[in-house]
Amino acid sequence: MFTIYNNGKPAPMGCSIFTENGVKVTNFALFSTAASDVELCLFDGDKETRFPMVRTNNVWHLAVAGVEVGTEYGFRIHGEHANPNKLMLDPYAKAVNGKPDLTTEESRSWFLMNDHRDNAHIAPRAVIISEDFDWENDTVPNTPWAETIVYELHVKGFSQLNDKIPAEFRGTYAGLSHPINLAYLKELGVTAVELLPVNFHINEPHLQARGLQNYWGYNPLAMFAVEPKYAATNNPLAEFKAMVKAFHKAGIEVILDVVFNHSAESEQTYPTFCQRGIDDQTYYWRNEQGRYINWTGCGNMLNLSSDVGRKWVVDCLRYWAEHCHVDGFRFDLASVLGRDTPDFNVQAQLFTDIKNEPSLQNIKLIAEPWDIGHYGYQVGNFPSYFAEWNDRFRDDLCRFWLWKSGEIGAFAERFAGSSDLFKKNDRLPHTTLNFITAHDGFVMQDLVSYNQKHNEANGEENRDGRNENYSYNHGVEGSTESLSEPQKSAVENNRTFAQSGLLMSLLLANGTPMLLAGDEFGNTQYGNNNAYCQDNEITWLKWANFNKELFELTKQTIAARKQIGSLNRNQWWSGDNVQWLNIHGNQMTVDDWQNQQTKALQVVLDKHCLLLINAKAEGQVFHLPDGKWKPQIGTHNLTLDAQQAELSSMGFCMLSDE
Repeated sequence: MFTIYNNGKPAPMGCSIFTENGVKVTNFALFSTAASDVELCLFDGDKETRFPMVRTNNVWHLAVAGVEVGTEYGFRIHGEHANPNKLMLDPYAKAVNGKPDLTTEESRSWFLMNDHRDNAHIAPRAVIISEDFDWENDTVPNTPWAETIVYELHVKGFSQLNDKIPAEFRGTYAGLSHPINLAYLKELGVTAVELLPVNFHINEPHLQARGLQNYWGYNPLAMFAVEPKYAATNNPLAEFKAMVKAFHKAGIEVILDVVFNHSAESEQTYPTFCQRGIDDQTYYWRNEQGRYINWTGCGNMLNLSSDVGRKWVVDCLRYWAEHCHVDGFRFDLASVLGRDTPDFNVQAQLFTDIKNEPSLQNIKLIAEPWDIGHYGYQVGNFPSYFAEWNDRFRDDLCRFWLWKSGEIGAFAERFAGSSDLFKKNDRLPHTTLNFITAHDGFVMQDLVSYNQKHNEANGEENRDGRNENYSYNHGVEGSTESLSEPQKSAVENNRTFAQSGLLMSLLLANGTPMLLAGDEFGNTQYGNNNAYCQDNEITWLKWANFNKELFELTKQTIAARKQIGSLNRNQWWSGDNVQWLNIHGNQMTVDDWQNQQTKALQVVLDKHCLLLINAKAEGQVFHLPDGKWKPQIGTHNLTLDAQQAELSSMGFCMLSDE
């Protein structure tokens, strides 16, 4: 039976459990400037018990005895613009029961603030859970940035179709950390997994209406709570922690993709579940007319300039770092983090708060450095303790290899670490997080197989998704099954050569490489470059179609990277460790850099590593610099004769000096 213990404390926020005078007490604290009164609602099955909360400086709090693990709770907000008939979710909820049905106008109306029916029976409710877990002697890998190789994956999609994983674990946290998967990632050589959102999220109304799901998870409702649909057990948090512990034991870091730029509440007139009903003015940015500023494209933009907003973010990061032992965070649409007027400010207080938080001192921070708002593109402009997704690397490399741009200078700039963007304010090369592909856009196999996006399954008449893909299908759109064997072989070989060039450029470039899961073995999404709503075989990794040759090339290139000093010192390249040579083996001249017809060059790293790069469809002869050069890794179209080498067509090869 629930009983009020005392008025409780205004900190910490959310729900916290402690023992006082031998009594187990649960403290609840909620911030709201909009409320005139707040009721704490505790549920025992269908029975609801309401308690009025006490106010201290806009924090409403209360301590209650008799609250057991498994108890559901929420808040009813009273005030001029509030609706106490709508149960509000705790922004600090550690677990949530219930995902709202938003499939029809009628089902959505239960969550509208101008609807006066009581929705407690269908509203998402926070749940009191046990956070106990035996970490044993868990030790975080703490991999230096210079040695980090990031591998972006989706918890479900990674193992859902892998028949080597027991069926009951496929698509789950337990399945991801299964010994077979850990052994695979160790063999590949990556040092960190970057997980698409695992925070509690819901499906948008327009997807529910079409029978689709937000597969990627970028529609968060409870940032402190683990998404339960990826759990094989009835204890998602413990299973998640066990997964992290298993990765750490294998020496692999766990980085979470987090969404602090918007919430699942979307536009002002859409269903309300949490922040909007608790304190709309504090949590969301508005323009002078009082309308939401939507610089995320998701209906709203969280205001992280306020003390409350900043505290919510830092508290959340601290929770995942301290209690779940995660090793880093990748921030979706991270320009929102620096919006304090709401223009972007590199000296925004939230950046300082993150920098000064003790629990985050050794945590990897990665920014997606853009949003769709005013001055939203901020690549290279984040604080120096952030690494940043470098889309210029992606686009310049794709244009070089697939569109045959001939822009050798652009290739070299990106390959050397994008110093034009990142070499400032004492920043180091690791701060450019280089990528060719990510969850958003074409996967590697599709980059070399499609000229156009094919997103029809998304239900938006192929209007969604990026149009500037810089892809090339090598003469056939998609599958080659209808071709004769000679034609099929020719197209497939050209596609393999193109993938090899892209993969080796990514993995041997200065900076931090990020590999998209499945690219190492030729996974396809059938041309869908915006598969956010496809929780099916379009997105799940197709292990049955495993390209072992491509996997071996990727694995060998990663292994080679780890042996090259210039890629492990986290230093900007100079004439002391890199030479840029033309096809004749001479130092590149201005004319060479400006010649867009050559499309080939040689790069010598640390005097003993020679890279041959030919981005033309036709062959190229290279006159090699002095040395006893021996082929190491690369495409299989290389012939070597004394001081001369020939790539019979497009290719990227690495040689070493005997």
